[in-house]
Amino acid sequence: HTRRPTSTINSNSNDRIEQNQTTEIDSSPSDTTSPDASATVAHLRHRSTPILQTMLKPGKLPNHILADLLLATNSRRKDPRLLIGPGVGEDAAHIDFGPTTLIAKSDPITFATQEIGWYAIDVNANDIAVAGGTPKWFLATLLMPAGSTEAQIRDIFNQLQAAAEDINVTLAGGHTEITPAVSQPVICGFMLGEATAGCTLSTSGAKPGDAIILTKGIAIEGTAILALEARDQLLAAEVSPQTVDNAAKLLTNPGISVLPDARALLNVDGLHAMHDITEGGIATAVAELAYAADLDIQLRPGKVNVLPETAEICLALKLNPWGLISSGALLAAVAQDQAANALQALTDTGIYASVIGTTHSPSSLHGPTVSIVDKQGNTSPVETFERDELARYFDSTAT
Repeated sequence: HTRRPTSTINSNSNDRIEQNQTTEIDSSPSDTTSPDASATVAHLRHRSTPILQTMLKPGKLPNHILADLLLATNSRRKDPRLLIGPGVGEDAAHIDFGPTTLIAKSDPITFATQEIGWYAIDVNANDIAVAGGTPKWFLATLLMPAGSTEAQIRDIFNQLQAAAEDINVTLAGGHTEITPAVSQPVICGFMLGEATAGCTLSTSGAKPGDAIILTKGIAIEGTAILALEARDQLLAAEVSPQTVDNAAKLLTNPGISVLPDARALLNVDGLHAMHDITEGGIATAVAELAYAADLDIQLRPGKVNVLPETAEICLALKLNPWGLISSGALLAAVAQDQAANALQALTDTGIYASVIGTTHSPSSLHGPTVSIVDKQGNTSPVETFERDELARYFDSTAT
């Protein structure tokens, strides 16, 4: 069971806030973020800058580069059985298998080292679930650094098996290797799932006038990773041991799986799209949804749930939860007249959720925009992030 919101956080400020106090976003630029989401979404569609030789920073490939690469890939696509292929914001491939649709997803685990097997299973299963499918089979490529022990590898295998059994997934194959190419364990996961033909969802399915629903809260995954991987730094930053311990437990409660969330929503009339919030946080996920569906999105920041552990840890490490990896939270686009039913379906499953915004037909010739609406009805751009705040933090501590 997830908890109701006890605090919210300003998306661009690192000033401490009190619990039970709602703070609106300050949309002014910061040195940790890229241009605002409106410009980012437009840039995905109208990139004209030349290819540069600048070294890219660690983290997810920037969306504007990915969009360019996928444009060339999709122009060569000829297989009619590939119903949904690669695209910015799309969570998985959909392949026609007659009476069923095969849903395929690959995702690596590169941030976490502790409980890496659980992350690998849940993160990949999430993308099958938000497509309307049931995760069935998982293959893992496990890369271990030189000097790894048999005990370490057995522990990760045990994690994979336990996590798979927890959601009724079969481990179907993979590859394991010790290699000097990595400095920590890395799992490249590949999940296959199924859905009844014609009953899948894509991120592009959102429609004008939809309510945008957020489940649980943002940055759950990032908070848990920081508690597990940066405990000493958090304690040095005067975060209490109790808060760090509670944050580590977020991995299992509320957890980073969105399978219960997706299953609760699948029977709701007017469900048009679901999207898993992962690397780049809610700011990136909303921009991806806007791009995929070709819609403007307006958000009300006071409705975005931030758990108290997340708020305290982000303030202590000067991180912005809006740009922090957020597996465990789901975005859903639902017809306005069905939003109350969707919230009730989630509540009946023990999942806290709230309506955080609405979708609108594009207002600009340059593509969709993403903005926030303050209490007076004024709008301002939402920022996205050059890379995930977790990658930025680990990079800063490695230097």
